[in-house]
Amino acid sequence: MAPRQKSGLKSDRPVSLKILADYLGLCPATVSVVLNNVPGRSIPQETRERVRTAARKFNYQPSLIARSLRKQRSFTIGVLVPELSDGYHTHVMAGIGDHLMSEGYFYFSAHHRHKPDMIEEYPRILAARGAEGMIAIDTALSHSLAMPVVSVAGHKAIPGVTNVTLDHRHAAELSLRHLHELGHRHIAFMRGQPFSADSDERWRYLVTVARELEIEVRPELTVQLERDLTTPELGYPVVQQLLQQNRRFTAIISFNDIAAIGAIRALRDANLKVPEDVSIVGFDDISVAAYYEPRLTTIRQPLRSMGETAARILLQRIQGFKDYPEEFAVPPELIIRDTTAPARPVAPATGARRNGKSRSAGRARAK
Repeated sequence: MAPRQKSGLKSDRPVSLKILADYLGLCPATVSVVLNNVPGRSIPQETRERVRTAARKFNYQPSLIARSLRKQRSFTIGVLVPELSDGYHTHVMAGIGDHLMSEGYFYFSAHHRHKPDMIEEYPRILAARGAEGMIAIDTALSHSLAMPVVSVAGHKAIPGVTNVTLDHRHAAELSLRHLHELGHRHIAFMRGQPFSADSDERWRYLVTVARELEIEVRPELTVQLERDLTTPELGYPVVQQLLQQNRRFTAIISFNDIAAIGAIRALRDANLKVPEDVSIVGFDDISVAAYYEPRLTTIRQPLRSMGETAARILLQRIQGFKDYPEEFAVPPELIIRDTTAPARPVAPATGARRNGKSRSAGRARAK
């Protein structure tokens, strides 16, 4: 029979651990074990549920300062990220933050804009502020650090660093096979910026899979992203350049969703329709991809899940788990929406202009 709970507590303001324990008829240590998810303690599930329900009811908030002093730990994590804007990095950080919060950890974030000196200095600053470990997102780490580290989109083998990555070969297969089955053979490719951690890996597998499918990767249909932007302006000028050069293509594989949206704008400004004239496949499946017009066909990275996985592995390492992975690969998913359609051959490009805008780069009949 469960201990009788005392009455008289008000739920409109926080209570202390001792008061909560008195209310439940339990010792403070038992309540602390439940709320801090301390492993290896045999406490009935019914008791655990009573404790959590009462903590929510009376708005119990554990003292992080007292917890840190008692255990002589900071319960703080450092997060390195290139920039703080809506998109890829924000989705990953949301997963990290949710998991750390659920486990009673706090985190500091620092953005470095891909500057090598800041990537080198920030880990030391975070460690000096008590960080017990670090998560690096899309950050080119070059050596091991004096703390446990998990790298999201890290591809370099570094002692002490666990890489959480997407399966880029499977992603290349999904995107290229989709376009191949729709009849596309003249495909334009966007290569990612040199400073992006995924650029080389993603490009390597696109080239490999294209060769297997007998899709020619033409240098004149390959554009290189260079600018450090997180807006559609990233993809606009490179596609505009292809159009101005009268390049013929029926589809574009974009480096990410933001660049794909810029590509759609460039095609529209050239009086071309998506997907009737040109199909487009994005990458990431950020929130706007499902709401942009037309809705974007894309490769989904489970970004929030990748952040949660990175945080979970890091905390396991901090807590002394020895059997942690050096690399954790996450499967991608093809999300088919409205920007891809069967290739529709049209007459070869002539350079003619309609309404003052070139249509010379639309779908062309293969020679």
